[in-house]
Amino acid sequence: MTGNIPNASHKKSKWVLFLPLVVFVALAGIFMLALKSDPSLLPSAKLDKTLPPFRLPGLLNAEEMITHTDIRGPALFNVWATWCPSCQVEHPTLVKLAGFGIPIYGLNYKDVRSAASKYLEIHGNPYIKNVFDEAGDLGLDMGVYGAPETFLIDANGIIRHRHVGVVDEKAWREVIWPLWQAMGGFDPMQGKS
Repeated sequence: MTGNIPNASHKKSKWVLFLPLVVFVALAGIFMLALKSDPSLLPSAKLDKTLPPFRLPGLLNAEEMITHTDIRGPALFNVWATWCPSCQVEHPTLVKLAGFGIPIYGLNYKDVRSAASKYLEIHGNPYIKNVFDEAGDLGLDMGVYGAPETFLIDANGIIRHRHVGVVDEKAWREVIWPLWQAMGGFDPMQGKS
């Protein structure tokens, strides 16, 4: 008679069989949401706040100490590294913008000094000053997720915009330029090629 009565362990074992499927569906759902999200829309707790205080060496001159007071806007503050392929994609645009007079400061993020210096020597240096953030502490203080990221700094040292991803001509024209213009900046790309 005991053979006809289902026991609790039999019901439990059926549930355990479906557990991997439930976990898989949940993870797949999370993955799909992540794929649909736009990384350029990542929030920044630093918007409308001043640059965090810092004192770090310059990239090209380790003896030069650069502080937050040296970053004078309106300007772009570009987070970059030689290990970052997207940074290499955006570099020609930064060189072009700097050539037209847009002030750009660099934050060389978690990089090797000699590699970064050599890269600028070969490909051009668009930066007025370049902060060497070997440990990534300033990047962390600024809420940087990775490179490239570019912050628009106003004349008072306030972070007005954070652009995640490559600054190419389209990003300049459609995203950064309108904000730059609202801060009284000029358009260096107008009528030039």
